[in-house]
Amino acid sequence: MKILLYYIGKSRDANANRIAGEYIKRTQRYAKCEMREIHPERAAIWTRHSGAMKILLDPGGKPMDSAAFAALLARHEMEGRDLLFVVGGADGFPAGWKAQADLLLSLSKMTWPHELARAMLAEQIYRAVTTLRGHPYPR
Repeated sequence: MKILLYYIGKSRDANANRIAGEYIKRTQRYAKCEMREIHPERAAIWTRHSGAMKILLDPGGKPMDSAAFAALLARHEMEGRDLLFVVGGADGFPAGWKAQADLLLSLSKMTWPHELARAMLAEQIYRAVTTLRGHPYPR
């Protein structure tokens, strides 16, 4: 299983990107994981990652606690299916993307800046992977 985190647009907050990058780096000890900033018109995520489960972060999406999120990762790891997470830009997602997603996921009922959503998602992925490996981080 490979975990991909795609972010639409450039971050204006280098500190939030550094935090997200640090969690991605930690996650790479346990699973293949990468983070990219993308331009929707050039990304072709639907064809390039056709076998991956595509999860778009959306405030109206399914809420999940950390245990359920870890279970989601465990299920896909057992299946060997890649996971692609996409955080929208300031204007959200291009038309039609939400309808094509396998899952719309909400990090919180609160509204967060996109840069912080990057860091929060990266941390939750690290938390899930370490939970599955029995690492003491998630206590």
